[in-house]
Amino acid sequence: MTELPLPIQALVLALKSLPGIGPRSAERLALHVIQMEPERVRVLSEALMFARERIVACERCGGLTECQPCRICSDGLRDAGLLCVVERPTDILSFEKSGAFRGKYHVLGGKLSPLDGVGPEDLRIRELEARMSEGPVREVVVALSGDVEGEATAHYIRQRLAGVGARITRLAQGLPAGAGLEYADELTLSRALEGRREFS
Repeated sequence: MTELPLPIQALVLALKSLPGIGPRSAERLALHVIQMEPERVRVLSEALMFARERIVACERCGGLTECQPCRICSDGLRDAGLLCVVERPTDILSFEKSGAFRGKYHVLGGKLSPLDGVGPEDLRIRELEARMSEGPVREVVVALSGDVEGEATAHYIRQRLAGVGARITRLAQGLPAGAGLEYADELTLSRALEGRREFS
C-alpha cells in the first residue's frame, strides 16, 4: 500500500487528535480537505482561528464566551439563586439546548482524579465557594457524570459546601451510567433536572 505524502500524514495526525475522530475518519477528512478549492480551505482555516482567538472562558462561571461576563451570567432574568455545577463548559450547552434550566452555572474545569494527578486545587472549587459567599444561592445542582471520579467530586463538593445554607441536589437517574452530559438528549436531561433530588 502506498504511503500518504507527509503533508497529508501531518493533517491526518492533527485531525485524529480531535475527539470522536478515529484514524479512518481523520484520513477521509484530510483527503477531502486537500481536494477542496483553496478559497474554501482558507475560509475554514480562518473560521478555526477566529473562533479560537475570540472565544474565552467567562471569568465568572467558566463557560465559553466572547464577552465578559458571558450572556448567561449577565442575564438579569435568570434565577441567580439556582446554581448548576458542571464539569466542562460544553455541559452548559447541553443544558441550554434542553431549555429546562433557568438558573446560572459554574464550571469546575474537570473532576477529581488522583490517578491522573487532578486534585481539588486543580478545579474551580475555590471560585465556587466565593460565588456562594457573594450572593443568596438557595440551591446548588451538582450535575456531574456518574462515573467514579464524578461521584467522588460530587461528594467532595457537598462536603465543602456543607455549611453554606444552600440546598445541595443531584440530577435524577436516567442519565447513562458513567457517561458525560454531552451524550444525553434534551428530553432525558430535562427530566433528570426536573426530578433532581436532595444530595445524601
